[in-house]
Amino acid sequence: MRPQILAHRGASGHQLENSRAAFRRAVQLEADGVELDVHATRDGALIVHHDAEVPGWGPIAALTLAQLGPARLPNGEPLPELGEVLDIMQGRTVWIEVKALDPAFDGALLAAIDASPTPAGCAVHSFDHRIVERLGRARPGLSLGALLAARVVDPAAVLVAARAGVLWQEWRMIDEALVRQVRDAGHRVVAWTVDSAADIERLAHMGVDAICTNFPDRARTALGPLR
Repeated sequence: MRPQILAHRGASGHQLENSRAAFRRAVQLEADGVELDVHATRDGALIVHHDAEVPGWGPIAALTLAQLGPARLPNGEPLPELGEVLDIMQGRTVWIEVKALDPAFDGALLAAIDASPTPAGCAVHSFDHRIVERLGRARPGLSLGALLAARVVDPAAVLVAARAGVLWQEWRMIDEALVRQVRDAGHRVVAWTVDSAADIERLAHMGVDAICTNFPDRARTALGPLR
């Protein structure tokens, strides 16, 4: 069985990352799901954007949704809200990377997931494992992941501490021993962010559960024989 194909910030190899166009393109290219980034505004709106600041406007956390309303991405689109993207991606997996989140807005994130067309397809991950653990306590059963860009002695223990079931590991730091260690503990592995067809195929043979890539079409071609 081939790994799941997750489009990194949408099909960002083809359209501007974290834009509506990128998420629509991911659907067109038949990605199994997407990964995206969110920040909360001062009044608790969840904005899909990688950086904490919007060029020319300032930090998202210091602005209200209304203040960000006139802001435009380089492709001319408004900044997308999380709910809009979840509507675009209905029926597909959506991994929401939380960059930072005031606990006061945990409820807003969970409400956005609940209001999505496919709540069971939504998952949350972060480099800040404290946020992951906190959300896991608030919502048992929510799919959670822990992001890593380091080789740790016991990745399964990291997942347990964060109440997460999925290790999001930087792809260059994945080997067969890590995959075996995580999967033997009953968890899953996502490789991020890999675009080379040869590397995608090699990681698939190692047994990773998903590939996060800027080019979902390239991954689909590379993984075709492994179906």
